[in-house]
Amino acid sequence: MSQVSSPNSDAAAEPVSGKIGGVRQRQSQILRLVQRQGYVTIEQLAQRFAVTPQTIRRDINDLNKKGQLQRYHGGAGISSSVENVAYSHRKVICQPEKQKIARRLAREVPDRASLFINIGTTTEEVAKALLHHHGLRVITNNLNVALILSGNPDFEVIVAGGLIRSRDRGIIGEATIDFIHQFKVDYGIIGISGIDLDGTLLDFDYREVRAARAIIDNSRRVFLAADHTKFGRNAMVRLGGIDEVDTLFTDAPPPSALAEVLATSEVGLQVAGGRKAGARG
Repeated sequence: MSQVSSPNSDAAAEPVSGKIGGVRQRQSQILRLVQRQGYVTIEQLAQRFAVTPQTIRRDINDLNKKGQLQRYHGGAGISSSVENVAYSHRKVICQPEKQKIARRLAREVPDRASLFINIGTTTEEVAKALLHHHGLRVITNNLNVALILSGNPDFEVIVAGGLIRSRDRGIIGEATIDFIHQFKVDYGIIGISGIDLDGTLLDFDYREVRAARAIIDNSRRVFLAADHTKFGRNAMVRLGGIDEVDTLFTDAPPPSALAEVLATSEVGLQVAGGRKAGARG
C-alpha cells in the first residue's frame, strides 16, 4: 500500500525551483508530484517549495479550476474520471468532515435496525460512529467495516462473499451481488466517489457500482454519506440518480444546481454542524 511521502522523501529530493521559475513552473511541479504520488498535502508542498500555505492554496485552486487536479481539504489529488485516489490517501482526505458526517448519520439509525454498509472511507467512519448502538444487524461487502463493527458483541455482522479487492478490502463480484439480493433491510448506507451537479451518482469501478446498486434496490431507506469534495467530481461509472436516495448526509451545503435537484426530488439533506432540511419520510 502506497503512503504519502514526507517532505524529506523523493518529493523533497527534486531541485526546488518554485521561486526561481515562478508560478507556472511551481504549478507544473505540483502537477507532477500529484501524478506520481496520487495525493499531496498543502503542508508538504509549502515545505517543498519554501512558500506559504496560502500560496500553495492559490496554486491548487488555479489548477483545480483548469481541471488538472482535484482540490481536497488539506491537499490535492488526481483529477481523473477513470482512476480514484489511492485508499491510503482517501482515508486522510477530509477525515474530520467524514467523522462529523458519520456522527450525524448515526443519530438517524435506531437501535435494533438492519443495515447494509458498502465500500468506502466515509462508510467506515459511519461504522465507527455506530459502535455504541444496540442490537444492529449489518450486512457489508467491506471487510474494514466488518472488523470495526465486530468490536460490539451485541451486533450481528454478516460479510458478503466474493472477490476481495486488496487495495481497500472491499468485496465485489457476482457472488457479492447474489448474496446482497437475499436480504431486505431497513437502511442502506452507501458512499460514492462523485455526485454530478445534475444529481447523477458516479463511481470508478463498475463491479463496486453493481454491489451498491443491489444495496439500493434492497433497502427500505437509503442514506448517502458524502463530503463536499464529491460535489461535481467526475467518475466514469453511473450508479443511478440522487432521487433514489432518501437522505444525503454531508458537511457543507451543496452547490445551488445540486441543491435544486435535491429539492425537486424531495431528497432530505442533513449538513453536519448545520440544520436538518426536508428529510423524506
